[in-house]
Amino acid sequence: MDIFTIGLWIITLGLLIFSFIKDKGKTLISLKKALSMGRGMILSVLAVIFAIGFILAVFPAETIAAYIESQNAVLATVVAAAIGTITLIPAFIAFPLIQTLLKAGVGIMPAVAFLTTLTMVGVATLPLERRTFGTKFTLVRNGLSFVFAIVIALIMGVIL
Repeated sequence: MDIFTIGLWIITLGLLIFSFIKDKGKTLISLKKALSMGRGMILSVLAVIFAIGFILAVFPAETIAAYIESQNAVLATVVAAAIGTITLIPAFIAFPLIQTLLKAGVGIMPAVAFLTTLTMVGVATLPLERRTFGTKFTLVRNGLSFVFAIVIALIMGVIL
């Protein structure tokens, strides 16, 4: 573990102890709720991890990197962004996946485009968002998010 992770663990444990001291009952209730929520999410998280593992087993990261790098950088960025819009992967899984792809040689622009659209654009959650916020808002937000994801990727490509 790196120092940042160790620091987060220390802070978390310190705040948990503080919470126990302040109100043991509320802390136990909160921990039970968190455990219950975690149990509810575990199958989805494991399914996503399995799917990513399967995809990387069938198409190794090096193969994906070679394919992406053989394309025009802008085209690869737009395709990666499009894939990110239709993919529903939690951020805590997406970041290690992006790291794997970067280490395999995927360019920074397609990687950033994929990650940014993955977290900002939600085709999979479109029906829920449309019901909650309305069609116009949902389409405008997702459209602008896609455009800004491409802009962010291009800027990161220039910076890095």
